[in-house]
Parts: sequence; C-alpha cells; structure tokens
Amino acid sequence: MDTAPVETAELGAVAADARILLIEDDRETAEEIVQDLTDRGYVMVHVDNGARGLEVAHREAFNLLIIDRMLPERDGLSIIAALRAENVRTPVLVLSALGEVDERVRGLKAGGDDYLTKPFALTELAARVAALLRRPVDTRETVLRVGPLEPDLIDRLAHRKGRTIELLPREFKLLEYLMRCPGRVVTRDMLLEDVWHYRFPPQTNLVDVHIGKLRRKIDADGEIPLLYNVRGVGFVLRVPS
Repeated sequence: MDTAPVETAELGAVAADARILLIEDDRETAEEIVQDLTDRGYVMVHVDNGARGLEVAHREAFNLLIIDRMLPERDGLSIIAALRAENVRTPVLVLSALGEVDERVRGLKAGGDDYLTKPFALTELAARVAALLRRPVDTRETVLRVGPLEPDLIDRLAHRKGRTIELLPREFKLLEYLMRCPGRVVTRDMLLEDVWHYRFPPQTNLVDVHIGKLRRKIDADGEIPLLYNVRGVGFVLRVPS
C-alpha cells in the first residue's frame, strides 16, 4: 500500500474529529490504515475480530465503519447485516480480497455503502473514506416517541421528561423493539427471536430478567408506568389513557 502527504483541503470539515471503527484482522494492513487515516485527521479505533467489532459498534458512536469481509469469530457481512437490522445507519466501507462482481454485490446487498478490493492504495482508501463522510446525514427517523419516552437511535440514550436514561446495549435494543410496537402485546418468543436472535427459543427467564431491569429504568418512582406484563402472554409498552 502506498502513502501520500496529507493535504488539509482533501479532508474537508466533515473529517475533523470524525471517528472511524476499523474491523480488520490482518495486523500489517490494520497498522497501515490506522497510521494513514490518523495522519489525515481521523480518530481511529481498531478491533481485530468480528465478534468484538460488533460489540464495539453497538457500544460506541462512529461516523464510519471500515469492515473486512473475512474475519475470525464473525463474518464481516453478518456484522453489517446485524447492524442494519437494528437500524444502525452508519456508513460502511467493506474491504475484501474477494474481488468478483458477485462478492461486491453481496457486500452492498448486506448493507455496505462502498466496497474496496485488496490490495489497494491508501490514497484510494482515503478518497473513499472522505466521499462516504461527505454524504448527507441520513434523514431517517432517529428518535422514537411513545408518550413521554424518547430514545435517540444515534446517541443510544433514552429520555423521559428531561430525565436521561442510560441503557445497556441489549436493554436499548429491547426498548426500541417495544417502542416500534406501541400498544401491541409482544411475546417472549418474539423477543428471543428478534432481539436475541435465537432461532429456537430456549426455556429461559432471560426476557423477564431484562424486562425487569428495563422497567426499573424507564418507570421511576412516582412516574406513570409505561411497561406492563400481560399475564401468560408477554409484555406491552403503552401510555395509559
């Protein structure tokens, strides 16, 4: 891979302090990318396996994700698909040694925004990064509302009448799921399949434990309850009439 002098003009305003997550298991490739993009003014975070990369992408906010196609523990395309299924709209640049047209199509269909085949020049990578960061901010709805409850899908925080509610990643996904079905009863099996991604729901009290923790956070003492148990069926998030 080549390097080139950093030109401030090519960075543009969008690059200032832009945070980029690189998920790449090849040490030499990762070191070259991190060094070059850091020199160009970006804030880089590097993870070397897929499972850990998905965890970091859930936990922290980034302006761009650079994800290798073939990774240990979790494939790059499955990471992208999982994030898109959870409405994470952060732009993704896919890196891959697989340059066939079908592979590029697969990467884009999984939710990638651009695809760069290895080996590549660092100047081209930097140009792709800058182009993705210049794209208009996604106009999709980023804040959900059910009564006084408002979770922000970008900040991954919830608010209730000025009170900030800090949620763990799984709690946030659970709340988002419930808020997309306001007033509708959702079953434990639905939550295990759609939030935990179990294909065959096990016999467990996992959902009840997480619902209990979530309820204690969103329904504080003195506040009108929003999250209810429906005996023998499941749970419902609703604003009392």
